[in-house]
Amino acid sequence: MTATATPTTTATPLLSLRGVTKRFGAVQALAGVDFDVHAGEVVALVGDNGAGKSTLVKAISGAQPMDEGEMTFAGQSVTISSPKAADSLGISVIYQDLALCDNLDVVANLFLGHEQTQGSFPLAPLNDFTMEHKARELLDSLAVRTLKSVKTEVGALSGGQRQTVAIARALLGEPKLVLLDEPTAALGVAQTAQVLDLVKRLRDRGLGVVIISHNLGDVFEVADRIAVMYLGRNGGTFKVGETDRDAVVAAITGSNRREAGGPPTEELRP
Repeated sequence: MTATATPTTTATPLLSLRGVTKRFGAVQALAGVDFDVHAGEVVALVGDNGAGKSTLVKAISGAQPMDEGEMTFAGQSVTISSPKAADSLGISVIYQDLALCDNLDVVANLFLGHEQTQGSFPLAPLNDFTMEHKARELLDSLAVRTLKSVKTEVGALSGGQRQTVAIARALLGEPKLVLLDEPTAALGVAQTAQVLDLVKRLRDRGLGVVIISHNLGDVFEVADRIAVMYLGRNGGTFKVGETDRDAVVAAITGSNRREAGGPPTEELRP
């Protein structure tokens, strides 16, 4: 098990959820979920397929607002009804498909929808020099050394480089919380290491980071805490360095509940 650096966190969580529920017709995807993330902390959200991880992230991001529950962000009670509302608070989500345009270069992808122009008049020409300078500055601040040129088309990049571009794009809005959905899926060993190093740099910048992953090796490499989802409920929270994979796997599969002799968990799905 690889130890992670001790994060500098605040006493008050950056994000706090209490009693979050979400239904889709007869299917209850979330049932009374509590979840906290501090600034300067990486929290891994793990669980089996259908455990509710993606639904929880979509509730946080406003893509699928929660039905019931309380949410506070930066100490203030908030209601997030849309991705735009989440973005305005400083919550950025990077989904597994990355949503990059292969036919555009790195700079164009970073500023897609937020292009810098030479003046404010209609149809003003793009300020390519400023955007390229800001792109290089951002990537340098993240210690990214794998991109030879910010003018390279994204379609020519490796999986790890593409993930780097997606993360860098999310940081242009100066978010306080970044959520990453399976950021190392289908990556090789070297590319995975690059992405995990980048996640650690986000933590070092004082951001709150949530990472969804099925790879417990990656989780123990980069996370400070592990939050387990089990059938739409909280399955347990573990501090990395004070637990092991067997304990986390037992929480993911629910075997820890059975071994404790407690009542079986109510099935949430028909």
